[in-house]
Amino acid sequence: MALVRPFKAIRPTKDKVSFVASRSYEEYSKDELKSVLKYNPLSFLHIINPGFKFDKNITGKERFRLVHNRYLEFLEEHIFQKDEQACFYLYQIEKDDFTSLGFFCACSVMDYRTDVIKKHEDTIQLRERLFADYLHAVGFNAEPVLMTYEDDNQVHGIFQREIQHPPEFDFSTPDRVNHKMWKISDPKTIGQIESLFDQKEALYIADGHHRSASSNLLAKKMEQQNKAHTHDDSYNFFMAYLIPESNIKIHGFNRMIKDLNGLTAKEFLIKLDGYFRIEKQENGFRRPLKKHHFCMYLDGEFYSLHLRRTNYTFTDALSRLDTQILCKTILEPILGITDLRNDQRISYGHGKGSPIAMKERVDEGEFAVGFSMAPITMEEIKAIADAGLVMPPKSTYIEPKLRSGLAIYEF
Repeated sequence: MALVRPFKAIRPTKDKVSFVASRSYEEYSKDELKSVLKYNPLSFLHIINPGFKFDKNITGKERFRLVHNRYLEFLEEHIFQKDEQACFYLYQIEKDDFTSLGFFCACSVMDYRTDVIKKHEDTIQLRERLFADYLHAVGFNAEPVLMTYEDDNQVHGIFQREIQHPPEFDFSTPDRVNHKMWKISDPKTIGQIESLFDQKEALYIADGHHRSASSNLLAKKMEQQNKAHTHDDSYNFFMAYLIPESNIKIHGFNRMIKDLNGLTAKEFLIKLDGYFRIEKQENGFRRPLKKHHFCMYLDGEFYSLHLRRTNYTFTDALSRLDTQILCKTILEPILGITDLRNDQRISYGHGKGSPIAMKERVDEGEFAVGFSMAPITMEEIKAIADAGLVMPPKSTYIEPKLRSGLAIYEF
């Protein structure tokens, strides 16, 4: 069953945590990244972008070495501190529209290998190897894998009791998100949590498929190098943030296509009619609210597309997924897009304002057509994972998005 383990986290000191915590590196624009690095010397971004210190873009193994050096500097300068006792770490992320409460722990690569930890996305082997090499060089894991578990009243009760204590830190970020962390160090409470998760048949990766795959790859490499290897060695675990399913928020990705594969707009609509009942939306964008209903923006008009069940067969959980339906009815047979990950003709957008952005980009001529669909549900993700299937790329945009540098796992 699911093995969760406490660990001795490396954490920012209380007086510096708000300056250290950063968003994921990929979320920063070039100008924003440059500004943070210039004006905030405590940002975790200095660790993962060590070339800034030398005003040089550094890549490859040299970057890995310097990342490790910057990390050691943060420890030496007492920006980071190491807990003396293995703990679980409750972490609450509170936004205007929802709150997530979960905990940092160490999860087992053996659970990953035996499918106790379930996956729903494919990974790219090159990225796996590169990140495994990175982990091996730097010796720490600073970005947890986001995983979910079925809502559990007993776990919830423990957490609600723990958050009555003063938090280890409590700060807000410029995006109006409040962050709080509590340390669970009581051996009895730790044992209760471990026991409750030992009864769980599965954990589901929500975000972090490449991170978990790379941790598994690293463990295999370390096993070969360590003749005294045991399953309790620290490299056989990776840091995860576990939250109940009810605390996760799933958004959809829009699809935007650069051309109609040689078709006119009218010819394209005629081909769509074979799979969909088409309605022009005179009042503009209509957000899809149910499964198998798509919104399309084409040639200055919004359309609703309703799947014709007589022309499409449901064979498994994947075939029922709207992103897969769009792929098999439009993207592949009509628009000729078979490689969703690498085809330069397709782009993706997410977020509350993405339908408006989609319309603007089509109107500007950057794209010929855009599609929007209802978000995938957690039940669909679990069905895909349980069946050992893989979703199309960019099927989900999942929150919460975690800050880097709040808790670090060393191995």
